Amino acid sequence: MQNRSGIIALDAVGGDLAPRVTIEAALEAVEEHGTPIGLVGPIRELKRELGHFRSLPGDLELIDAPDVVSSNDPPVSVLRSKRRSSLNVCAELVRDGRAQAMVTAGNTGAAWVAAKSTLGMIDGVDRPALAAILPRRDGHTLVLDVGANVECKPHQLLQFAVMGSFYAESVLGIDRPQVGLMSVGEEETKGGRRVREQYRVLSKTGVNFIGNVEGRDVFCGDADVIVCDGFTGNVILKVAEGLGEMVIGVLREEAQRSPMYGAGLLMARGAFRGLRRKMDYSEYGGAPLLGVDGACLICHGRSSARALRNAIRFASFYARSGVIRRIGENIREDLERPDVGEGS
Repeated sequence: MQNRSGIIALDAVGGDLAPRVTIEAALEAVEEHGTPIGLVGPIRELKRELGHFRSLPGDLELIDAPDVVSSNDPPVSVLRSKRRSSLNVCAELVRDGRAQAMVTAGNTGAAWVAAKSTLGMIDGVDRPALAAILPRRDGHTLVLDVGANVECKPHQLLQFAVMGSFYAESVLGIDRPQVGLMSVGEEETKGGRRVREQYRVLSKTGVNFIGNVEGRDVFCGDADVIVCDGFTGNVILKVAEGLGEMVIGVLREEAQRSPMYGAGLLMARGAFRGLRRKMDYSEYGGAPLLGVDGACLICHGRSSARALRNAIRFASFYARSGVIRRIGENIREDLERPDVGEGS
């Protein structure tokens, strides 16, 4: 299934700053980009909040979802106590063809469960993987998984590699993306038994596998796509986020402490604006949940209206890119190779 038309289903009550920032993002997306938006959430609350804004554009639709999933709710709540949550309704809109994609800054685990259970999986994929775009000195690195699966078997990392390759090619425009396996050293023998088996499986597939990579290679290496389990990927993501905030914070403090240093930074403000833009997660909007049979983007819980607006724009492009179909066609071909089993 791949819907290329319709609204973007936006979880209006997902995220630390919802619903005000989600409404703001929806209005900006409609007015600046002409993207039709379905704001999904408790309709009374949405109407009350919308009273703070100007008149509504015609391409903004309110869709009722009375249940709200908080960040503290267990992921399975969308299947049990909160079946009419905004996450479920967003996924249903994509499944039924009314929406081309869903976007949420809400509970990541619950979004994973809602998307997987409602949209189903691409044939040949066991589990969805979150794919994050991180800055690299000469471009970007796609890292997956960054939090959806704490542990992964070798054949699941193979699936991530295939999905990441076609996403990087179709959405990011990278020709024959190079794929690396995150490890503690570049040598094939590095890592534990599971990592060595993952290396063996990936080396016998159709992806452009370049071998093991290390943590430094995320930002300074040659790999366009790096695969790892969700525990490792989430640590990489959070370290990158914290490092970016620290660098910008230190530069600002030093500029305030020393007039001469501040003058130097002022002269180089163009370069530092570029650095901040590269390190700012809001530039990329959200992380696609690859593997589910429909376009789903999961955003940072602290996403601003700007970040959500970018996620909406990116979600529409992702839905129209054809990558979901390409993943479905190619994942089966790679998994049917006689020397690629399900591993341990």
